[in-house]
Amino acid sequence: MRIAVAVTNDLVTDQRVARACQTLMAAGHSVTLIGRLLPDSMPICRPYATHRMRLLFRKGPLFYAEYNIRLFFYLLTHGFDMAYANDTDTLMACYLGGRLRGMRVFYDAHEMFAEVPELVGRPLVRRMWETIEGCIVPRVDGAVTVCQSIADIYSRRFGIAFGVVRNVPDGYTAAAQVEKLVPPVILYQGAVNIGRGIDRLIDAMEYLPDYRFLVVGVGDEYESMRRYAAGKAWHERIEFRGRMEPAELRLLTPQASLGVCLLDNLGLNYYYSLPNRIGDFIAAGVPMLATRFPEIARVVEGYGIGYLVDDESGAALAQRISDAVTHWQSLSPEERDARMAAARADLSWNNDSRHLVAAVERCFNKH
Repeated sequence: MRIAVAVTNDLVTDQRVARACQTLMAAGHSVTLIGRLLPDSMPICRPYATHRMRLLFRKGPLFYAEYNIRLFFYLLTHGFDMAYANDTDTLMACYLGGRLRGMRVFYDAHEMFAEVPELVGRPLVRRMWETIEGCIVPRVDGAVTVCQSIADIYSRRFGIAFGVVRNVPDGYTAAAQVEKLVPPVILYQGAVNIGRGIDRLIDAMEYLPDYRFLVVGVGDEYESMRRYAAGKAWHERIEFRGRMEPAELRLLTPQASLGVCLLDNLGLNYYYSLPNRIGDFIAAGVPMLATRFPEIARVVEGYGIGYLVDDESGAALAQRISDAVTHWQSLSPEERDARMAAARADLSWNNDSRHLVAAVERCFNKH
């Protein structure tokens, strides 16, 4: 198959999409990954074809309209067998362009798009995305999403079967004797967006004088979180690293003493999420402090590889962080390794990649 894989980002740091493209290429398919080019986009070199569009608009309704119009015409003028839409914001162009050119249309829902926190309090915009989903998703030829909870909801909502391809790493394992950073590091990695608990972690650092807090990633709240941290007397123990290449991040993550994944309950999208960073911390052998949401708790509690919190903040959150690090260090190295190995054997792209290839090939062979 010749597969056009569409995303609205600049391709550089989207690890799920990179893994998907690599997997489909390894299965014998020809892949072209399509995204956008930003003024600060890093160069990319992939074993499959890429195409980045330079757009006039960078966000908002005009961006989404321009992106989908450009993608629509790209699909019309190039010979593909399948249009692979990552998330709802690429779905319209993939569906319309794909149908007009006789392509199969595949939908990969990375999240419950209409439930993202950015749409809370914006009912008209939310309704627009829900309308797009309601019109198109029941008509696609195949679909997957990131966890069983969302798959169940979407299967009921749209009347089609959703497979599950989780946000899990590709099986790398950190070296057993990685030196931890000193002072010990609490690590957040991922998009710096609303509801990610970064402000609560900044506040908690007041009560953790022997720790540093590192934030790796960019997003809508990046500059506001930097300003918020800069206003604190303890700001020297907080560092914003910005965007890092995946290979760089793989070297940094194992050096952390604790990974954090704290989400505010801002809708079903967060509540049922299983973020990338959970799998990344497992791959790196780093224990985590995470929000007590169903999919996250199933992994963290199920394998005993971290600790769960509710909505603690300030001194209470700092105490939970300190207790988590102390308790993990009290376990024997053999016990820590055994727990991580069990989680790693499950949450590995080596497992989920087979589900993706099977779903895509069923979609293509659908009568």
